[in-house]
Amino acid sequence: MHLKIIKLGRKIKMKILVLNCGSSSLKYQLINMETEEVLASGKYERIGEAEAFITHKACGKKVEIQKPAYDHKEAIEFTLTQFTNPEYKVIESLDEIEAIGHRAVHGGETFKNSAIITDEVVAKMDECKEFAPLHNPAGILGIEACKKVMPGKPMVAVFDTTFHQTMPKAKYIYPIPYEYYEKYGIRKYGFHGTSHQYVAQRLAEIENKNVEDLKIVTCHLGQGSSICAVEFGKSIDTSMGLTPLGGIPMVTRSGDMDPSVLTYIMKKDGISAQEMEDILNKKSGVSGISGLAPDFRVIESAANEGNERAEIAMENFKYSVAGYIAKYAAAMNGVDYIIFTGGVGENQINIRKGICEKLQFMGVDLDVEANNMRGEEKMISKSDSKVKVFVVPTNEELMIAKETKRLIEK
Repeated sequence: MHLKIIKLGRKIKMKILVLNCGSSSLKYQLINMETEEVLASGKYERIGEAEAFITHKACGKKVEIQKPAYDHKEAIEFTLTQFTNPEYKVIESLDEIEAIGHRAVHGGETFKNSAIITDEVVAKMDECKEFAPLHNPAGILGIEACKKVMPGKPMVAVFDTTFHQTMPKAKYIYPIPYEYYEKYGIRKYGFHGTSHQYVAQRLAEIENKNVEDLKIVTCHLGQGSSICAVEFGKSIDTSMGLTPLGGIPMVTRSGDMDPSVLTYIMKKDGISAQEMEDILNKKSGVSGISGLAPDFRVIESAANEGNERAEIAMENFKYSVAGYIAKYAAAMNGVDYIIFTGGVGENQINIRKGICEKLQFMGVDLDVEANNMRGEEKMISKSDSKVKVFVVPTNEELMIAKETKRLIEK
């Protein structure tokens, strides 16, 4: 992302820090909400290790600093010092940061909307951690660290699941005994909600149309991937389910399959439920099929060089995505637009091409030349294509910042 040099001394209404915490990482953006300009951004990696390092961007500069951070508190403390570093200072004082927005993955049925963070909210997030064991605990670590580093600052949790709360019950209920929904809340929740919402709204702005008049299938394709049917501005169905494991195959996650596959392997190999869960989350997907490193670029390159298992993995992925798009076109009784976003959706030219070729029966007519680009906001279908296809880079951080601003001002 290109960052302009910031002129200090301007009167700014609100600056919001957006945090996305992983178990050993911290992604962040400091956003001026008056202009929606990103003042600084970066990522702290390998938190918990002596080799931890931060990559920081501000004022047109990019720096990488190795700085041990043994927990999220230390990482956040050092990150904050970068905002006032004289070499690329974007604020005079941390007092200018008026609020903090946290990406929160799973809100269960408790959180229908974003929430101002209180001890009760954190406790409820913790109750949902079994549905997102890789994500919710990390988000709570970030919240607790911020309480220590910036006590008294208002904070907001923006949940990946809230955009999908508009799904009708018939679409989110699972065909298992109803008592499991009543007892444990087992149902489809969906994820990547801020991304699906952002790109659908942005597409409407690009086309100068009202999102409430459109039928859109949004495809967030990356390390984790999900498809969403956005009918008249609302999510009516999405591919991920109870957890971020469901739906299409991902780089290391299996996606949907015959449930008997799991019980069969568990019986044959004598493995526990936790071991099976680890296999499905960390050793499956396109990496599991191909046997290659968990990176779409590596696997696609191997497929292009004739690696049979890599070819099968890529075809399996493209077939699954196209199948969900067709399914959601049926769910909405038509589709006006298809959007590709996320790291893979925005940058993998041949993956987009392969998916669109499978949708010609729906009236998708890809413009091969227009599709030959990476990371641009652009229509990649022909002008007379019955279904228009766009690439819209996502901006989950801006959506989180907007929600934070809305709740804090409220």
